[in-house]
Amino acid sequence: MSLYRYLATPESHGKKIGLFRIITAIFGGLVLSYLSLCVLVAFDSPFKHDFAVIALLYNTLAWAAVALWIALAPTKLGALLRFVLPTLIVVGILGWLYE
Repeated sequence: MSLYRYLATPESHGKKIGLFRIITAIFGGLVLSYLSLCVLVAFDSPFKHDFAVIALLYNTLAWAAVALWIALAPTKLGALLRFVLPTLIVVGILGWLYE
C-alpha cells in the first residue's frame, strides 16, 4: 500500500516535474505515437504511398503531444496510467485489426 501512496501523492513543489514523469513522458510518448502510427497504417487506404510523408509529420506531432499530456499529470500514478491505459487500448485495436 505504501507504493500506491507514494505514486498517488502529488509533487510537493508544483514547479518541478520530476525524473519519473520525464522518463515516463519521453518513452510513453514514443511508444504511443509509434503504436498509433501502426493503427493508421493498418487501415486500407488508397493513399498508402503517401504514408511515408504523413508518418514523419504525424509521429513527431503525436510524440510531442502525448509526452506533454503525460508530463502534465498531477501525480506519478497519473503519469503511469496515462501511459499504460492508452497503450493497452491501442494494442487491443492492433490485435483486433490483425486478427
